Amino acid sequence: MPFDPHAANLNIAVIGTGTMGRGIVQVAAQGGMRVIAYDEKHGAAMLAKDYIANVLTGLVEKGRVTAADAKAAVDRISIGHTLEDCAKADVVIEAILERLDVKQSLFQRLDQLCDPKVILASNTSSLPVTAIAAKCQHPERVGGMHFFNPVPVMKLVEVIGGLKTAPWVTEALMAIGRRMTREPVMCIDSPGFIVNHVGRAYTTENPRLLTEGIAKHWEIDRILTGAPGFKLGPFALADMVGIDVGFPVMESIYQQFQHEPAYAPNPLSALRAAGGLYGQKTNAGWYDYRDGKRVEPDANPAPRTLPKSVWIWPSKDHADLIAPLAEIFKKSGASLESGPTPSTDALVVLCQIGYDLTTAIHDLKLDGARTVSVDVLFGLKGPRTLMVSPATDPVMRDAAHALLASDGQSVIVINDSPGYVAQRVVAMIVNVGCNIAQRRIASPDDIDKGAKLGLGYPFGPLEWGDKIGAGRILFILERLHAFYADPRYKPSPWLKRRAMLGLSLTTPDGVA
Repeated sequence: MPFDPHAANLNIAVIGTGTMGRGIVQVAAQGGMRVIAYDEKHGAAMLAKDYIANVLTGLVEKGRVTAADAKAAVDRISIGHTLEDCAKADVVIEAILERLDVKQSLFQRLDQLCDPKVILASNTSSLPVTAIAAKCQHPERVGGMHFFNPVPVMKLVEVIGGLKTAPWVTEALMAIGRRMTREPVMCIDSPGFIVNHVGRAYTTENPRLLTEGIAKHWEIDRILTGAPGFKLGPFALADMVGIDVGFPVMESIYQQFQHEPAYAPNPLSALRAAGGLYGQKTNAGWYDYRDGKRVEPDANPAPRTLPKSVWIWPSKDHADLIAPLAEIFKKSGASLESGPTPSTDALVVLCQIGYDLTTAIHDLKLDGARTVSVDVLFGLKGPRTLMVSPATDPVMRDAAHALLASDGQSVIVINDSPGYVAQRVVAMIVNVGCNIAQRRIASPDDIDKGAKLGLGYPFGPLEWGDKIGAGRILFILERLHAFYADPRYKPSPWLKRRAMLGLSLTTPDGVA
């Protein structure tokens, strides 16, 4: 390695001092490194330094940083006036416009100015590092260092090696990321890297549910922020990011993966982007906004008339998940039947995993008019998901709603879907994570870390698959694939092998 990334006198240059660039400057300076801040716009770098000084002053006032540490960090920041000033650094990090031609031009110039031992890193979020380095005479010293916004808050940084990147470069960038108090994850050059790749399942599967009329956008958001534990629903997230920002990323990754079916963008998102309904910034997207706050539609009030009696399909495969539901029904005062078949007036309740209700009614030869289904896979924290088929009698639907809400929890009634909403979405997230592992893009540990720190998921994809059970995830995907005959639901080989062998999804292949 040409230099020691742990050296006390390490110099970092940051080119571009917008939101991302100044965040990188701040964490580098707080990490004890000397930083050269440069922006081609006159005065922008100085404004960024002043902004950082004000941020650190605020942290001192809140007791999060000592006054001495804040002053030392600001004193480590110097202003570069030319690219030649940046060439004096050990590492140059670019944080400029996300356009390949612009980045290639900058890196070609830096490659000529900097000594070959200087690392050139791009903060690109979607462009191939290999392509950025393509016009450099020394592409082996070019790597990716993708931070997340806001940089001082988001602890993750993705370190990306291009096809020609030397191992010492990614090793040094990992060490520098840790010095910046970030959590680095390493991946190979691939569309979306780790985080934006994992996020494809959440951003593309949910609009598909909406397109099929399975549930309304706000109902999907409430289901997923309930028992599954997502911090923000997919449609609220799209509005926050900006549909004008998020949709082009969907298109870009879909194109880069040569039209992989699982990553196909949805026309509903395209329509909003075309119509200028971008989300919070335009006060209208998936939601409407008033005074900067999201307008939440009112939920339908729960009916009050309980069914005369209830019969739960006795599944042996997940009796442990069904038992709490039976307890709720008993406490409601409803008569719970225990016979091998339901009486002629009973509400029939299924708690299937993976199956759609129509197929279950057909295969089990049940009365469709009085059969409903409840998702129990993630527990019964509200809002609970009640699924009906086209054959469900509205009277029985309302009776089931009243029963499921009898202890005060909210209930969302959805139309028929293999895997309901939550099962379907989480299974897709796990499957995408397994495909990332299968393609050797990143290690299982880094895939999980990236999803939790970069996306705020309650569990990493592989960790979540193990928690639910790889066999259950595989079955959900197989049911989706069988019902829709759509290759987007094809189970990953990584998932299939480990489910069949009874192994953890983090288990590596036999030969590295």
